Amino acid sequence: GGWPAPPPATPAPAAAPAAGGDDLKNHPGLVKSPIVGTAYLTPEPGAPAFISEGAAVKQGDTLLIIEAMKVMNPITAPKGGVVKAILVNSEQPVEYDQPLVIIE
Repeated sequence: GGWPAPPPATPAPAAAPAAGGDDLKNHPGLVKSPIVGTAYLTPEPGAPAFISEGAAVKQGDTLLIIEAMKVMNPITAPKGGVVKAILVNSEQPVEYDQPLVIIE
């Protein structure tokens, strides 16, 4: 053996959360899916999306729609703020508690 063994990998400090994973679930501005269904970011095909990244929203604004058993369920902003991230694509199946949007 020539080279010394590499040092053991140390976990990153908690002060620098990585994007995604458990850090996302704990984000204070996270909006999660209340149901299993299909996410739609527009009110109808060809229409503009309800929201876009960087857009300001008010509490109660519709962020997207989740269709479950032919019922359209609007997902609304729990608070006012700026859309930091949209975590789903239109017509994407979503699971219960899946992260959808981050508002800061």
